[in-house]
Amino acid sequence: MVLLIDGFENDTLTVDGVEIAFSVGGEGPPVLLLHGYPQTRAMWRRVAPVLAERCRVVAADLRGYGDSDKPPGGPDHSGYSKRAMAKDQVGLMESLGHPAFAVAGHDRGGRVAHRMARDHPGRVTRVAVLDIVPTATLFATARTPFATAYYHWFFLIQPDELPERLIGADPEWFVRYTLRRWAGDPGALREEDVREYVRCFRDPDAIRASCEDYRAAASIDLDHDREDDSPMTQPLLVLWGVRGAMERLFDVGASWRPLAASVKEQAIDCGHFLAEERPAETAAALSAFFSA
Repeated sequence: MVLLIDGFENDTLTVDGVEIAFSVGGEGPPVLLLHGYPQTRAMWRRVAPVLAERCRVVAADLRGYGDSDKPPGGPDHSGYSKRAMAKDQVGLMESLGHPAFAVAGHDRGGRVAHRMARDHPGRVTRVAVLDIVPTATLFATARTPFATAYYHWFFLIQPDELPERLIGADPEWFVRYTLRRWAGDPGALREEDVREYVRCFRDPDAIRASCEDYRAAASIDLDHDREDDSPMTQPLLVLWGVRGAMERLFDVGASWRPLAASVKEQAIDCGHFLAEERPAETAAALSAFFSA
């Protein structure tokens, strides 16, 4: 396994039969960091060491991504519901001796963090979501600008292995294209990080699993959201990039206010990849929130 985050140790733990890969470092209150698509925990490379000055930081690969296991999704895609993905991470933190912890999630990781806060209110103390609006909001308000900017939401949910076969024809091109398209400053994405994402995404099971993640978002995740629409009790930090599609298409902060009792909002001058395009500002915002 390659070195991912300076000063952090890499390891794996099996949670309910699913092996989860993670990196851990620092001392203090526990914080869990979750990545987005098409990335891995390596996206936190320049943020995690800053947080580790005050916190015990665990950066984990979601099931289906990076070096974590990639189990089947099942006919209803429940294997990649955010409920299942959150349960993995709660189990990981408990196994590491952290029955309660704060969590920050970017992109897909933010959706896992949102579900985690609802399903495990006694475990999650604070929640930060990076550059997302709630899944239900996206589908309920989808129009041409959103479908154009976030075309992959509708491409990846297609059945019969259509996206798997097309992406699998040239996964490196697809990863590099996706990163360039969503970044406000593509030059801020370091080549060593991109190579790490490509390494993991070359695995056909990773492509399949990531499609299942999006299929779940368009089906069973919406069911779970409808079943539980009460506000989160934990303090919520909402961060987003002012040069990204979320800023153009939504009032990001307003989309979260009905879903949490306490919401702090902050826009950062970048595109979708906050932790890589503006690591210092992202780290400072998260550190202040987790230390409050």
